[in-house]
Amino acid sequence: MRNHTTRTAAGLGAALSLLLLSACAADDGAASGSESASAGTEEHEAPEATEAQARTPRIAVTYEGGVRVLDAMSLETVGDIELEGFNRLNPAGDERHLMVSTAGEFRALDLGSWAEAHGDHAHYWIAEPTLTDVAYEAAKPGHVVVHEGRTALFDDGTGLVRIVDSEHVADTDAAAREHTTPSAHHGVAVELTDDTLVVSEGTEEGANGIRVLDGDGEEIAASDDCPGVHGEAVAADEAVLIGCQDGALLYTDGKITKVDSPDGYGRIGNQAGTEASPVVLGDYKTDEDAELERPTQVSLIDTRDGKLELVELPSSYTFRSLARGDDGEALVLGTDGQVHVIDPESAKVTKSIPVIDEWEEPVEWQEPRPAILALDGSVYVTDPATDSIHAVDVESGEVWKTAELGVTPNELNGVTGGEPHTHEHEDEHEDEHEHEGEGEDH
Repeated sequence: MRNHTTRTAAGLGAALSLLLLSACAADDGAASGSESASAGTEEHEAPEATEAQARTPRIAVTYEGGVRVLDAMSLETVGDIELEGFNRLNPAGDERHLMVSTAGEFRALDLGSWAEAHGDHAHYWIAEPTLTDVAYEAAKPGHVVVHEGRTALFDDGTGLVRIVDSEHVADTDAAAREHTTPSAHHGVAVELTDDTLVVSEGTEEGANGIRVLDGDGEEIAASDDCPGVHGEAVAADEAVLIGCQDGALLYTDGKITKVDSPDGYGRIGNQAGTEASPVVLGDYKTDEDAELERPTQVSLIDTRDGKLELVELPSSYTFRSLARGDDGEALVLGTDGQVHVIDPESAKVTKSIPVIDEWEEPVEWQEPRPAILALDGSVYVTDPATDSIHAVDVESGEVWKTAELGVTPNELNGVTGGEPHTHEHEDEHEDEHEHEGEGEDH
Protein backbone atom coordinates (compact mmCIF):
# COMPACT_ATOMS: atom_id res chain seq x y z
CA MET A 1 0.00 0.00 0.00
CA ARG A 2 1.47 3.39 -1.00
CA ASN A 3 1.58 6.06 1.70
CA HIS A 4 2.34 8.76 -0.82
CA THR A 5 -0.57 7.95 -3.10
CA THR A 6 -4.32 8.12 -3.14
CA ARG A 7 -6.52 6.33 -5.64
CA THR A 8 -9.30 8.55 -6.90
CA ALA A 9 -12.08 7.53 -9.27
CA ALA A 10 -13.60 10.21 -11.46
CA GLY A 11 -17.24 10.27 -12.40
CA LEU A 12 -18.71 11.57 -15.62
CA GLY A 13 -17.60 15.01 -16.90
CA ALA A 14 -19.62 17.84 -15.43
CA ALA A 15 -20.93 19.98 -18.27
CA LEU A 16 -17.58 20.74 -19.94
CA SER A 17 -14.94 18.89 -17.96
CA LEU A 18 -14.14 16.14 -15.56
CA LEU A 19 -12.27 17.66 -12.61
CA LEU A 20 -10.11 15.38 -10.49
CA LEU A 21 -10.09 17.32 -7.22
CA SER A 22 -7.01 17.74 -5.04
CA ALA A 23 -6.67 15.42 -2.07
CA CYS A 24 -5.74 17.07 1.24
CA ALA A 25 -2.09 16.64 2.14
CA ALA A 26 -0.85 15.17 5.38
CA ASP A 27 1.82 17.04 7.35
CA ASP A 28 4.61 14.96 5.81
CA GLY A 29 3.50 15.86 2.29
CA ALA A 30 1.73 12.56 1.60
CA ALA A 31 -1.85 12.44 0.38
CA SER A 32 -4.28 12.13 3.25
CA GLY A 33 -6.03 9.07 1.93
CA SER A 34 -9.32 10.83 1.26
CA GLU A 35 -10.93 10.28 -2.10
CA SER A 36 -12.68 12.86 -4.22
CA ALA A 37 -14.56 12.72 -7.49
CA SER A 38 -16.77 15.07 -9.41
CA ALA A 39 -20.24 14.03 -10.44
CA GLY A 40 -21.83 15.11 -13.68
CA THR A 41 -24.58 14.48 -16.14
CA GLU A 42 -22.86 14.85 -19.48
CA GLU A 43 -20.05 12.83 -21.06
CA HIS A 44 -17.91 13.68 -24.07
CA GLU A 45 -19.20 12.09 -27.29
CA ALA A 46 -16.43 10.21 -29.08
CA PRO A 47 -15.94 11.13 -32.75
CA GLU A 48 -16.80 8.60 -35.44
CA ALA A 49 -13.77 6.44 -36.22
CA THR A 50 -12.46 4.94 -39.46
CA GLU A 51 -10.07 1.99 -39.58
CA ALA A 52 -6.68 2.72 -41.16
CA GLN A 53 -4.13 0.37 -42.72
CA ALA A 54 -1.26 1.55 -40.50
CA ARG A 55 -0.35 3.90 -37.71
CA THR A 56 -1.15 7.53 -38.49
CA PRO A 57 1.16 9.91 -36.62
CA ARG A 58 -0.31 13.37 -36.03
CA ILE A 59 1.13 16.71 -34.98
CA ALA A 60 -0.45 19.55 -33.02
CA VAL A 61 0.64 23.20 -33.04
CA THR A 62 -0.80 25.94 -30.89
CA TYR A 63 -1.51 29.40 -32.20
CA GLU A 64 -3.22 32.44 -30.77
CA GLY A 65 -6.81 31.26 -30.35
CA GLY A 66 -6.51 27.55 -30.98
CA VAL A 67 -4.73 24.30 -31.80
CA ARG A 68 -4.12 23.08 -35.36
CA VAL A 69 -3.77 19.30 -35.90
CA LEU A 70 -1.84 17.92 -38.89
CA ASP A 71 -1.21 14.56 -40.50
CA ALA A 72 2.51 13.96 -39.87
CA MET A 73 3.12 12.49 -43.32
CA SER A 74 1.19 14.85 -45.58
CA LEU A 75 1.29 17.86 -43.22
CA GLU A 76 -2.32 18.47 -44.21
CA THR A 77 -4.66 19.95 -41.62
CA VAL A 78 -7.01 17.33 -40.17
CA GLY A 79 -8.49 19.40 -37.37
CA ASP A 80 -8.66 22.88 -35.91
CA ILE A 81 -9.81 23.51 -32.36
CA GLU A 82 -10.64 26.94 -30.98
CA LEU A 83 -9.15 27.53 -27.53
CA GLU A 84 -8.52 30.96 -26.08
CA GLY A 85 -5.52 31.90 -23.98
CA PHE A 86 -1.87 30.85 -23.93
CA ASN A 87 -2.03 27.07 -24.14
CA ARG A 88 0.79 24.57 -23.75
CA LEU A 89 1.06 21.07 -25.19
CA ASN A 90 2.36 18.14 -23.15
CA PRO A 91 2.64 14.43 -23.95
CA ALA A 92 -0.11 12.32 -22.38
CA GLY A 93 1.71 9.01 -22.76
CA ASP A 94 -0.94 7.00 -24.61
CA GLU A 95 0.21 8.00 -28.14
CA ARG A 96 -3.28 9.30 -28.88
CA HIS A 97 -3.83 12.31 -26.62
CA LEU A 98 -1.90 15.38 -25.57
CA MET A 99 -2.46 17.19 -22.28
CA VAL A 100 -3.19 20.87 -22.81
CA SER A 101 -2.13 23.17 -19.98
CA THR A 102 -4.88 25.75 -20.05
CA ALA A 103 -6.72 27.95 -17.55
CA GLY A 104 -7.15 26.01 -14.29
CA GLU A 105 -6.59 22.52 -15.67
CA PHE A 106 -4.75 19.96 -17.72
CA ARG A 107 -7.22 18.92 -20.46
CA ALA A 108 -6.96 15.89 -22.72
CA LEU A 109 -6.78 16.70 -26.43
CA ASP A 110 -7.66 13.72 -28.64
CA LEU A 111 -5.58 13.89 -31.82
CA GLY A 112 -7.81 11.20 -33.32
CA SER A 113 -5.25 8.51 -34.10
CA TRP A 114 -4.77 5.33 -32.08
CA ALA A 115 -4.16 1.58 -32.01
CA GLU A 116 -6.14 -1.22 -30.41
CA ALA A 117 -4.41 -4.49 -29.59
CA HIS A 118 -6.07 -7.62 -30.96
CA GLY A 119 -4.20 -10.81 -30.09
CA ASP A 120 -0.87 -10.86 -31.92
CA HIS A 121 -1.62 -7.73 -33.94
CA ALA A 122 -3.24 -4.32 -33.69
CA HIS A 123 -5.97 -2.40 -35.47
CA TYR A 124 -5.43 1.28 -36.27
CA TRP A 125 -8.07 3.98 -36.20
CA ILE A 126 -8.42 7.62 -37.14
CA ALA A 127 -11.08 10.16 -36.25
CA GLU A 128 -11.59 13.90 -36.13
CA PRO A 129 -9.40 15.54 -33.45
CA THR A 130 -11.35 16.92 -30.52
CA LEU A 131 -10.84 18.58 -27.17
CA THR A 132 -12.30 16.10 -24.70
CA ASP A 133 -14.20 16.71 -21.48
CA VAL A 134 -11.52 14.97 -19.43
CA ALA A 135 -9.50 17.44 -17.37
CA TYR A 136 -7.39 17.43 -14.22
CA GLU A 137 -7.97 20.50 -12.11
CA ALA A 138 -4.82 22.53 -11.39
CA ALA A 139 -4.38 25.96 -9.85
CA LYS A 140 -1.27 26.44 -12.00
CA PRO A 141 -0.79 23.55 -14.45
CA GLY A 142 2.95 22.93 -14.79
CA HIS A 143 5.12 20.10 -16.04
CA VAL A 144 3.77 16.81 -17.36
CA VAL A 145 6.28 13.93 -17.37
CA VAL A 146 5.70 10.61 -19.13
CA HIS A 147 7.85 7.59 -18.32
CA GLU A 148 7.32 3.87 -18.89
CA GLY A 149 3.53 3.99 -19.03
CA ARG A 150 3.06 6.51 -16.20
CA THR A 151 2.04 10.14 -16.58
CA ALA A 152 2.83 12.61 -13.78
CA LEU A 153 1.07 15.99 -13.70
CA PHE A 154 2.48 18.70 -11.42
CA ASP A 155 0.29 21.54 -10.11
CA ASP A 156 2.60 24.49 -9.36
CA GLY A 157 -0.15 26.24 -7.44
CA THR A 158 -0.65 23.52 -4.81
CA GLY A 159 2.32 21.16 -5.11
CA LEU A 160 -0.09 18.31 -5.91
CA VAL A 161 1.33 15.55 -8.11
CA ARG A 162 -1.09 13.18 -9.85
CA ILE A 163 0.28 10.01 -11.40
CA VAL A 164 -1.97 8.16 -13.83
CA ASP A 165 -1.41 5.01 -15.87
CA SER A 166 -0.76 6.50 -19.32
CA GLU A 167 -3.08 4.14 -21.15
CA HIS A 168 -5.97 5.43 -19.01
CA VAL A 169 -4.98 9.10 -18.79
CA ALA A 170 -7.98 10.18 -20.88
CA ASP A 171 -10.51 7.81 -19.27
CA THR A 172 -13.32 9.40 -17.29
CA ASP A 173 -12.79 6.81 -14.55
CA ALA A 174 -9.00 6.98 -14.45
CA ALA A 175 -7.44 6.26 -11.06
CA ALA A 176 -4.77 8.67 -9.83
CA ARG A 177 -1.99 8.14 -7.31
CA GLU A 178 -1.27 11.42 -5.53
CA HIS A 179 1.52 13.12 -3.61
CA THR A 180 1.60 16.69 -2.29
CA THR A 181 4.89 18.49 -1.72
CA PRO A 182 5.31 20.39 1.58
CA SER A 183 5.18 23.74 -0.26
CA ALA A 184 3.80 24.77 -3.63
CA HIS A 185 6.44 25.63 -6.24
CA HIS A 186 7.24 25.42 -9.94
CA GLY A 187 8.25 21.78 -9.80
CA VAL A 188 8.54 18.44 -11.50
CA ALA A 189 8.00 14.76 -10.70
CA VAL A 190 8.65 11.41 -12.34
CA GLU A 191 7.64 7.92 -11.20
CA LEU A 192 9.89 5.00 -12.08
CA THR A 193 8.92 1.41 -12.81
CA ASP A 194 9.65 0.24 -9.25
CA ASP A 195 7.16 2.87 -7.94
CA THR A 196 9.97 5.20 -6.86
CA LEU A 197 8.90 8.84 -7.04
CA VAL A 198 11.51 11.51 -7.79
CA VAL A 199 9.98 14.90 -6.93
CA SER A 200 11.30 18.44 -6.56
CA GLU A 201 11.19 20.39 -3.30
CA GLY A 202 10.92 24.14 -2.89
CA THR A 203 8.76 27.15 -2.11
CA GLU A 204 7.00 29.86 -4.10
CA GLU A 205 10.38 31.62 -4.27
CA GLY A 206 11.86 28.65 -6.11
CA ALA A 207 12.91 25.02 -5.86
CA ASN A 208 16.26 23.98 -4.44
CA GLY A 209 16.32 20.18 -4.24
CA ILE A 210 14.67 16.82 -4.72
CA ARG A 211 13.35 13.95 -2.64
CA VAL A 212 13.17 10.32 -3.69
CA LEU A 213 10.36 8.25 -2.16
CA ASP A 214 9.75 4.53 -2.40
CA GLY A 215 6.40 2.93 -3.17
CA ASP A 216 5.32 3.31 0.47
CA GLY A 217 6.20 6.98 0.63
CA GLU A 218 9.38 6.43 2.64
CA GLU A 219 12.34 8.63 1.79
CA ILE A 220 15.16 6.84 -0.05
CA ALA A 221 17.37 9.86 -0.70
CA ALA A 222 17.22 13.66 -0.66
CA SER A 223 19.33 16.64 -1.67
CA ASP A 224 18.94 20.40 -1.26
CA ASP A 225 22.06 21.11 -3.33
CA CYS A 226 20.25 22.24 -6.47
CA PRO A 227 19.42 25.95 -6.60
CA GLY A 228 16.85 26.82 -9.25
CA VAL A 229 15.59 23.28 -9.87
CA HIS A 230 14.08 23.05 -13.33
CA GLY A 231 13.25 20.29 -15.76
CA GLU A 232 14.00 16.58 -15.84
CA ALA A 233 15.08 13.85 -18.18
CA VAL A 234 15.21 10.07 -17.90
CA ALA A 235 18.04 8.30 -19.70
CA ALA A 236 18.90 4.64 -20.26
CA ASP A 237 18.52 2.36 -17.22
CA GLU A 238 16.09 4.82 -15.60
CA ALA A 239 18.76 7.34 -14.65
CA VAL A 240 16.98 10.60 -13.72
CA LEU A 241 18.59 13.99 -14.23
CA ILE A 242 17.23 17.20 -12.65
CA GLY A 243 18.60 20.59 -13.73
CA CYS A 244 20.13 23.21 -11.39
CA GLN A 245 21.67 26.67 -11.69
CA ASP A 246 25.09 25.17 -11.01
CA GLY A 247 24.82 21.79 -12.72
CA ALA A 248 22.40 18.94 -12.14
CA LEU A 249 21.32 16.22 -9.72
CA LEU A 250 21.64 12.65 -10.96
CA TYR A 251 19.55 9.91 -9.36
CA THR A 252 20.49 6.34 -10.10
CA ASP A 253 20.76 3.07 -8.15
CA GLY A 254 19.21 4.58 -5.02
CA LYS A 255 21.69 7.46 -4.78
CA ILE A 256 21.73 11.16 -5.66
CA THR A 257 24.94 12.58 -7.15
CA LYS A 258 25.65 16.25 -7.80
CA VAL A 259 27.04 17.02 -11.24
CA ASP A 260 28.83 20.36 -11.00
CA SER A 261 28.95 22.85 -13.83
CA PRO A 262 32.43 24.03 -14.85
CA ASP A 263 31.26 27.60 -14.20
CA GLY A 264 30.11 29.00 -10.85
CA TYR A 265 26.81 29.81 -12.54
CA GLY A 266 26.22 27.16 -15.17
CA ARG A 267 22.47 26.75 -15.48
CA ILE A 268 20.91 23.63 -16.96
CA GLY A 269 17.19 24.31 -17.03
CA ASN A 270 15.94 22.23 -19.95
CA GLN A 271 16.91 18.66 -20.76
CA ALA A 272 16.15 16.08 -23.44
CA GLY A 273 16.66 12.42 -22.57
CA THR A 274 15.96 9.11 -24.25
CA GLU A 275 16.10 5.47 -23.25
CA ALA A 276 18.25 4.94 -26.35
CA SER A 277 21.19 6.74 -24.71
CA PRO A 278 22.75 7.11 -21.24
CA VAL A 279 23.67 10.71 -22.15
CA VAL A 280 21.28 13.60 -21.44
CA LEU A 281 21.23 16.72 -23.63
CA GLY A 282 20.73 20.01 -21.80
CA ASP A 283 20.95 23.72 -22.37
CA TYR A 284 23.71 25.72 -20.67
CA LYS A 285 23.70 29.35 -19.53
CA THR A 286 26.45 31.27 -17.74
CA ASP A 287 25.20 34.86 -17.34
CA GLU A 288 23.17 35.08 -14.13
CA ASP A 289 22.38 38.78 -14.68
CA ALA A 290 21.32 38.61 -18.32
CA GLU A 291 17.77 39.73 -19.14
CA LEU A 292 17.90 37.26 -21.99
CA GLU A 293 20.94 35.11 -22.52
CA ARG A 294 21.41 33.65 -25.96
CA PRO A 295 23.64 30.64 -25.23
CA THR A 296 25.83 28.94 -27.82
CA GLN A 297 26.86 25.94 -25.70
CA VAL A 298 24.83 22.85 -24.82
CA SER A 299 25.59 20.33 -22.09
CA LEU A 300 25.93 16.57 -22.36
CA ILE A 301 25.83 14.59 -19.10
CA ASP A 302 26.75 10.93 -19.10
CA THR A 303 24.57 9.28 -16.46
CA ARG A 304 26.95 6.32 -16.21
CA ASP A 305 29.69 8.36 -14.55
CA GLY A 306 28.25 11.86 -14.07
CA LYS A 307 30.68 13.42 -16.55
CA LEU A 308 29.56 16.75 -18.03
CA GLU A 309 30.82 17.97 -21.40
CA LEU A 310 30.04 21.24 -23.16
CA VAL A 311 29.57 21.46 -26.93
CA GLU A 312 30.04 24.77 -28.73
CA LEU A 313 27.53 25.45 -31.51
CA PRO A 314 27.79 27.90 -34.42
CA SER A 315 24.69 29.75 -33.22
CA SER A 316 22.46 30.32 -30.21
CA TYR A 317 19.26 28.38 -29.51
CA THR A 318 16.23 28.48 -27.18
CA PHE A 319 14.35 26.22 -24.77
CA ARG A 320 12.25 24.86 -27.65
CA SER A 321 15.37 23.84 -29.57
CA LEU A 322 16.26 20.51 -27.93
CA ALA A 323 15.22 17.04 -29.12
CA ARG A 324 16.50 13.47 -29.41
CA GLY A 325 16.47 11.31 -32.51
CA ASP A 326 15.39 7.69 -32.73
CA ASP A 327 18.97 6.46 -32.36
CA GLY A 328 19.69 8.73 -29.41
CA GLU A 329 21.40 11.49 -31.37
CA ALA A 330 21.17 14.95 -29.79
CA LEU A 331 19.37 17.54 -31.92
CA VAL A 332 19.56 21.31 -31.47
CA LEU A 333 17.65 23.82 -33.61
CA GLY A 334 19.90 26.88 -33.89
CA THR A 335 19.02 30.51 -34.57
CA ASP A 336 21.04 30.04 -37.76
CA GLY A 337 18.07 28.01 -39.02
CA GLN A 338 19.93 24.71 -38.92
CA VAL A 339 19.33 21.47 -37.04
CA HIS A 340 22.67 20.56 -35.49
CA VAL A 341 23.15 16.83 -34.96
CA ILE A 342 25.45 15.83 -32.09
CA ASP A 343 26.87 12.39 -31.37
CA PRO A 344 26.28 12.09 -27.59
CA GLU A 345 29.18 9.67 -27.12
CA SER A 346 31.86 11.75 -28.86
CA ALA A 347 30.26 15.13 -28.02
CA LYS A 348 30.89 16.22 -31.62
CA VAL A 349 28.60 17.96 -34.10
CA THR A 350 28.34 15.45 -36.93
CA LYS A 351 25.97 17.29 -39.23
CA SER A 352 24.16 20.62 -39.60
CA ILE A 353 20.99 20.62 -41.68
CA PRO A 354 19.68 23.93 -43.11
CA VAL A 355 15.90 24.12 -42.60
CA ILE A 356 14.72 27.74 -42.13
CA ASP A 357 16.15 31.27 -42.34
CA GLU A 358 18.13 32.81 -39.52
CA TRP A 359 15.98 34.08 -36.65
CA GLU A 360 16.28 35.83 -33.30
CA GLU A 361 14.83 34.71 -29.99
CA PRO A 362 12.07 37.04 -28.71
CA VAL A 363 12.49 38.56 -25.26
CA GLU A 364 9.19 37.21 -23.89
CA TRP A 365 9.29 33.43 -23.56
CA GLN A 366 5.60 33.11 -24.43
CA GLU A 367 6.14 34.69 -27.85
CA PRO A 368 6.28 32.31 -30.83
CA ARG A 369 9.70 31.08 -31.88
CA PRO A 370 10.79 28.09 -33.99
CA ALA A 371 10.36 24.72 -32.29
CA ILE A 372 11.62 21.19 -32.98
CA LEU A 373 9.87 17.84 -32.53
CA ALA A 374 11.25 14.34 -33.14
CA LEU A 375 8.38 11.95 -33.92
CA ASP A 376 8.20 8.52 -35.50
CA GLY A 377 11.48 8.70 -37.40
CA SER A 378 11.18 12.27 -38.63
CA VAL A 379 12.00 15.68 -37.21
CA TYR A 380 9.63 18.63 -37.53
CA VAL A 381 10.54 22.30 -37.36
CA THR A 382 8.09 25.20 -37.18
CA ASP A 383 8.80 28.68 -38.55
CA PRO A 384 6.62 31.47 -37.15
CA ALA A 385 8.20 33.97 -39.57
CA THR A 386 6.59 32.19 -42.52
CA ASP A 387 3.71 30.44 -40.70
CA SER A 388 5.04 27.11 -41.93
CA ILE A 389 6.23 23.68 -40.79
CA HIS A 390 8.98 21.50 -42.25
CA ALA A 391 9.60 17.75 -42.08
CA VAL A 392 13.27 16.75 -41.96
CA ASP A 393 15.05 13.45 -42.57
CA VAL A 394 18.05 13.61 -40.23
CA GLU A 395 19.85 10.67 -41.85
CA SER A 396 19.78 12.12 -45.37
CA GLY A 397 19.83 15.74 -44.26
CA GLU A 398 16.88 16.59 -46.50
CA VAL A 399 13.74 18.62 -45.87
CA TRP A 400 11.22 16.23 -47.38
CA LYS A 401 8.01 18.16 -46.82
CA THR A 402 6.92 21.74 -46.17
CA ALA A 403 3.45 23.12 -45.52
CA GLU A 404 1.97 26.55 -44.92
CA LEU A 405 -0.17 26.60 -41.79
CA GLY A 406 -2.18 29.77 -42.23
CA VAL A 407 -1.57 30.52 -38.54
CA THR A 408 1.52 31.47 -36.56
CA PRO A 409 2.76 28.33 -34.73
CA ASN A 410 3.96 28.41 -31.14
CA GLU A 411 3.95 25.12 -29.17
CA LEU A 412 4.60 21.85 -31.02
CA ASN A 413 3.92 18.24 -30.03
CA GLY A 414 2.53 15.02 -31.47
CA VAL A 415 1.56 11.36 -31.18
CA THR A 416 2.55 8.25 -33.12
CA GLY A 417 -0.96 6.82 -33.17
CA GLY A 418 0.55 3.50 -32.14
CA GLU A 419 0.38 1.21 -29.17
CA PRO A 420 1.54 2.87 -25.96
CA HIS A 421 3.98 1.43 -23.47
CA THR A 422 2.21 -0.27 -20.58
CA HIS A 423 3.55 -1.36 -17.22
CA GLU A 424 2.23 -4.05 -14.92
CA HIS A 425 1.96 -2.63 -11.41
CA GLU A 426 2.62 -4.91 -8.48
CA ASP A 427 -0.16 -3.58 -6.27
CA GLU A 428 -3.91 -3.82 -5.99
CA HIS A 429 -4.38 -0.85 -8.31
CA GLU A 430 -3.87 -3.12 -11.30
CA ASP A 431 -6.73 -5.33 -10.17
CA GLU A 432 -9.06 -2.40 -9.54
CA HIS A 433 -8.97 -1.17 -13.11
CA GLU A 434 -10.05 -3.22 -16.10
CA HIS A 435 -7.75 -2.72 -19.06
CA GLU A 436 -9.26 -1.97 -22.43
CA GLY A 437 -6.66 -3.33 -24.74
CA GLU A 438 -0.55 3.77 -22.87
CA GLY A 439 9.59 29.46 -19.29
CA GLU A 440 11.96 30.46 -20.94
CA ASP A 441 12.47 27.27 -19.08
CA HIS A 442 8.74 27.14 -18.33
